[in-house]
Amino acid sequence: MFVAAAAASVGTGAFAQANNSTEIEGEISQSTRRNISSFRSLDWHPYFDSLKNGAVLVDIQSRALHFWSEDESTYRLFPTSVPLTEDLTRLGRTEIVRKVVGPEWRPTPSMRERNPEWPEYIGPGPENPLGTHALYLSWQYYRIHGTHDTRKIGRRSSNGCVGLYNEHIAQLFELTKVGTQVLLI
Repeated sequence: MFVAAAAASVGTGAFAQANNSTEIEGEISQSTRRNISSFRSLDWHPYFDSLKNGAVLVDIQSRALHFWSEDESTYRLFPTSVPLTEDLTRLGRTEIVRKVVGPEWRPTPSMRERNPEWPEYIGPGPENPLGTHALYLSWQYYRIHGTHDTRKIGRRSSNGCVGLYNEHIAQLFELTKVGTQVLLI
């Protein structure tokens, strides 16, 4: 089992994902604060000119993902994991360019440089750090995806991606389409 072997090789560790890639980070413990104070619904108007193709807003501070359907009939609010640090965080506008059930994982070249012992590939399944579904963004190495490690949700725990509980990414996967606009603030 790669996850256990990799975690054992660095002491206590956990995975954090970044676009078909992952990094091992420190143990998620009681000292890692979850955000619960600003988890609230928002209006889409301040963030988007229209809801053409639907809209996803990821609020890094509140660790929340908001979805509005194009016809405004559907609004969803999901708790997320967000990047560990500012330098790993990409903000701005992008869009969903690909949707994958059972995504594959490959570390980025920079991750392979830092961690040459990591596998070049992990196929779909419970060992995959991208969870059950992935929404690929137009930014290279960035995804909105599920996670099998539910301790990450509500925390700064990724290396760039936005993570959701697997059941929530499955719902968002069904609601979005290629071309759905995404804004990270």
